[in-house]
Amino acid sequence: MSHIVLVRHGQANTVARDEHGYDRLSPLGHRQSGWLGDHFRQKGDVFAQVWTGTLRRHVETADGVAAETPDPVTRDARLNELEYFTLSGLLADQHGITLPDTREGFVRHLPCLFRHWQDGRLEGAPESFAQFEDRVRDALAEISALRGRTLVVTSGGLIGMAMRLTLGLEMTAFCNICLSIQNTSVSSWLPLEGQLALTQFNALPHLDTPDRLFAQTHI
Repeated sequence: MSHIVLVRHGQANTVARDEHGYDRLSPLGHRQSGWLGDHFRQKGDVFAQVWTGTLRRHVETADGVAAETPDPVTRDARLNELEYFTLSGLLADQHGITLPDTREGFVRHLPCLFRHWQDGRLEGAPESFAQFEDRVRDALAEISALRGRTLVVTSGGLIGMAMRLTLGLEMTAFCNICLSIQNTSVSSWLPLEGQLALTQFNALPHLDTPDRLFAQTHI
């Protein structure tokens, strides 16, 4: 039987304002990743395979988790995050809506950006919303056809899209899900009758102790 476990990367460079600058783990992100790996080992979790995106923060998180697996890690660009900073620049240039510098502002900005993107109102976007949706669907379909448990280290937008595809979420619910996904959180799916069934979402068993509550981060 196949089983897919999606993990969001550890906290990245939160002060960045571009794709390259964001794409590395913070010191806390490295600690989060190591704690998750310790949790898997304490449970005796062994994965048949490990997949990640090709972004630095994905690779660093997977290295920190160091999950037990018999095969080399598979790097697949289909598991990469949408280019939020790039899209935000287009939104600012073309519509005058700038990237905020507060969490409250970001909560309002993300749905606005996604709606412009879905409606095709961001000229020059690196990919369309439909293309992002399709590549996530294709990657998950390939992974779900594998035998055994697969650990997938990726990003919040991709996990949110997996939720959208699984549950048929409309845009508002999709945005809310994306905003809720925490660093190094664990979400799980089982393939059932050709479809993915959600079994766990946004769990933080490795951070759910009083001395680690400070490490539960969204950004």
